[in-house]
Amino acid sequence: MSIFVFSVVLFAASLHAIWNAVVKGGSDKLLTTVLVTTSAALIAAVCLPFLPVPNRESWPYIGASTLLQVGYYVLVARTYHLADMSQTYPLMRGSAPLLVAITSVAFLGSNLSTSAWIGIAIICAGILAMATSGRSTNKAGLALAFLNAGVIASYTLIDGLGVRLSGTPAAYTLWIFLLTGIPLVVWAFAARRMAFQNYIATNWHLGMIGGAGTIVSYGLALWAMTLAPVAVIAALRETSILFGTAISALVLKEHISIVRVIAVGIIAVGAGILRFA
Repeated sequence: MSIFVFSVVLFAASLHAIWNAVVKGGSDKLLTTVLVTTSAALIAAVCLPFLPVPNRESWPYIGASTLLQVGYYVLVARTYHLADMSQTYPLMRGSAPLLVAITSVAFLGSNLSTSAWIGIAIICAGILAMATSGRSTNKAGLALAFLNAGVIASYTLIDGLGVRLSGTPAAYTLWIFLLTGIPLVVWAFAARRMAFQNYIATNWHLGMIGGAGTIVSYGLALWAMTLAPVAVIAALRETSILFGTAISALVLKEHISIVRVIAVGIIAVGAGILRFA
């Protein structure tokens, strides 16, 4: 992997941690999530007229990914309502890359080098060690985090294939965010109209930060998947936990144990190995 692609994926990882922190820090986790997806949908609607339409072969993948990502955002909101970001974020993000790697090799015919497998395994081990350190505050939150890992792995594999068929990674990404945002904002206005309107008035800036962060983060990751194996990019992107841990400690004021600090170092080693995979 080139240093440029490596650096781009790390930047995408930092943006991913930022928008998750926006959701965790919101007073209403579900409305904050809807605000983020609504902002992302508005950004997509503004940009799409200037981009080519994705190839017809990629649209079934866009549809499947949209359904999964709606579920993903709902699970993110519920998980952060129940448990700390510093514990559930690593579980959600750390379990997914291993599932992606195994599935892509077993069913999609991908070939990974020995060093790639070692890097993926080290990153997953570090993230899961971080997530399971200390006493769990909410078992339901951890269960939802594991469930969401499966959702993440599913849409990552789907998009890894779909974006290569699309002919236009940027438009492929934006269509997903437009179609994902529509049902969530419709639900918000139908079920919690007044609360959502008031929430927009006082938190619109968080929505714009989160919306831009999630689009750019995932768009860059999908672009990288057109140049490198999906499993490698998926694992490298989950180094977002390095940034998420720092945000959890410095901004959200969550307690970070020495075990989790050591786990961060393990993740960094895994990322370094992937750089040369």
